[in-house]
Amino acid sequence: MVAGVQIHTKVDVHSPQSGILTDDALAFLAALHRTFESTRHNLLVARDIAQRRFDSGVPLDFPPETAHIRAEPSWHCAPPAPGLEDRRVEITGPTDRKMVINALNSGAKTFMADFEDSSAPTFANMINGQVNLRDAIKRQIDFESGGKQYKLSEKPAVLIVRPRGWHLDETRITVDNTPVSGSLFDFGLYFFHNAKELIKRGSGPYFYLPKMEHYLEARLWNDVFLFSQSYIGIPHNTIRATVLIETLPAAFQMEEILFELRNHSAGLNCGRWDYIFSAIKKRRADKSAVLPDRKDVTMTVPFMDSYVRLLIQTCHRRKVAAMGGMSAQIPIKDDPQANEVAMEKVRADKLREVTAGHDGTWIAHPLINQIARKVFDENMLGPNQYHVRREDVKVAAADLLNATVPGKITEDGIRSNVSVAMAYCGAWIGGNGCIPLNYLMEDAATAEIARVQLWQWVKYGARIDTGEQITTQYVDRIIAEQAPGIKKIAPGVKENHLQIAKKYLMEQIRQQWPSEFLTSDLMPYLTMADGVEDKWYRSSL
Repeated sequence: MVAGVQIHTKVDVHSPQSGILTDDALAFLAALHRTFESTRHNLLVARDIAQRRFDSGVPLDFPPETAHIRAEPSWHCAPPAPGLEDRRVEITGPTDRKMVINALNSGAKTFMADFEDSSAPTFANMINGQVNLRDAIKRQIDFESGGKQYKLSEKPAVLIVRPRGWHLDETRITVDNTPVSGSLFDFGLYFFHNAKELIKRGSGPYFYLPKMEHYLEARLWNDVFLFSQSYIGIPHNTIRATVLIETLPAAFQMEEILFELRNHSAGLNCGRWDYIFSAIKKRRADKSAVLPDRKDVTMTVPFMDSYVRLLIQTCHRRKVAAMGGMSAQIPIKDDPQANEVAMEKVRADKLREVTAGHDGTWIAHPLINQIARKVFDENMLGPNQYHVRREDVKVAAADLLNATVPGKITEDGIRSNVSVAMAYCGAWIGGNGCIPLNYLMEDAATAEIARVQLWQWVKYGARIDTGEQITTQYVDRIIAEQAPGIKKIAPGVKENHLQIAKKYLMEQIRQQWPSEFLTSDLMPYLTMADGVEDKWYRSSL
């Protein structure tokens, strides 16, 4: 056992899981923690300070202290690493064994294996996910289930891993009596066990980095990369990382984020759903920023369109990939007509992305690959579109804050948000972080939009299209009416978990400000299920 490191769980971590939590791997995690935890903590404090500034009426803007970075045209990011030259379709999903095989075999160019928004971080999920990715890299992941063989293809997709965001702790592992960062836990175990093997196979350790709010958070990641490459003895700049621009503050710092990671950068991604969530949350004190039904907040509304155009221009100016967002639609197998309508939405979305200049896009289901691939193959003849400079784009701070969104708040929209929030939270507490609801793949990001929209509408006494005001009592009634039907749309949700989700949602709409993340709020339920006395998380248990 490594000095100062403790594992707090009743979950069995014997073989093959024990092959992940080796003394050498735990020593690496301890080194990461002791080197970087104080910086991480200070950056999270800085987020709170910034939020209070926004609440006081100080508007978001491009940082004046980094104007010289934005103005200097000569710097560029690293060239694409092996396997990342062409990323026209990327599939995403959690790290369970069947999903890993199906995603790697999907025909997509890359697979983003997700320890974050589409995974509920039970300790078993996190460790088994590491086992599955290690086995996939070594081509030892084949298995049989229910008489069906699951076998990795000869040329699987390139693997990219998304660790959890900086805000989340991994309470099942402590170093010197303090929980390690969920980010460093996920990154560290994957990197330690697989970096050299990936390089040997002609690839490399590639990552998606979520939820950043400041370029100093990107600098922290870059420092982690430099430290980690030295620790295991591989060349600096071997790692590549794509940053999800999915918070409102990060949209004002895209150039700076790329600059901090430039020798390890593989580009930026439009994390559309989290971006909407962040836009509501960061402007929580601004009554003029109230948005209509979630379905009306599309990629073509002013603040979303501005952020997309700026991202593409920024990436191509610095010669890296500008990745498009997620299509949440999944095939509707029992209704061909409805399926065609849904798939046409996917085609239109992907056509908008490729014609805007994106170098690739995201999908959530293997059967969507053909549609997305066809659109990009027909409209992007080379491996990417770095040559599309978009010098016509002029985006000011006011454009990124333009909350003028055509649409209405309707009772159907409220009912949809209530159902999604309750179903997802209930599933997440039960260990499932990615669920299909009404033929859309919902993860933490979409549930977060639902949660904060309900809060926002109550907070500012918004009215639905009939004129009725949205109050806590009104939403309570909708919650009570929708709750009995949740098990029909999400059969895997247990009744006790549904009741927790129901209580949580009723509490959330009554808060002065919405909580930062539902995953932080609900994490104590997972840690308790893992046998941990959770003394680090604020909780309303």
